[in-house]
Amino acid sequence: MSRNEIDTKSRILEATWRLLEAQQGQGVSMSDIASEVGISRQAVYLHFASRTELMIATLSYVDQVKGLDERLERLQSVRSGAEHLEACVEVWGNYIPEIDGLARAIMLAKDTDEAMAAAWNNSMGCLRDVCRTTIEMLDREGRLNTEWTQDEATDMLWTMISIPNWEQLTIECGWSTRQYVQYMKALLKRTFVQ
Repeated sequence: MSRNEIDTKSRILEATWRLLEAQQGQGVSMSDIASEVGISRQAVYLHFASRTELMIATLSYVDQVKGLDERLERLQSVRSGAEHLEACVEVWGNYIPEIDGLARAIMLAKDTDEAMAAAWNNSMGCLRDVCRTTIEMLDREGRLNTEWTQDEATDMLWTMISIPNWEQLTIECGWSTRQYVQYMKALLKRTFVQ
């Protein structure tokens, strides 16, 4: 891929991100994105075969720009399931405020927009995988609270740290990010770790 093609692709992803946040995910078309970038709609399709592919790529692009992979490296260095649980809450709880605008846009649109739903499910599937890893570590160590199966605990952990729950506590209840992380770590340890 030439330097010009890479630049165009990045401009498309950046424009998609901006439009999704500005329009809260509603009515962002390939034509809107093309117009924002200053290229034809067909040129957008040269870089992304479908709108779904573009939406998934946009979320990956945002994660790259925000340094999510580097943040997740912290999870590789922990030695126990309890440490993994705490690190997961710290990484995710501090990351959500940075992506909240985009997340809200996609959550608003996903029920009526197939491409948005696919992008959302792809991203939240990755978060669920991290939750499953945490629970599996606790179970292997014999420290998973015995009232939970691995599947149930994964479901519950994933739900408890969901973006809507974060929004309820921080936006609606006025908690700071620091409070959210601190209290969520304590709650989750009491819930899952024996």
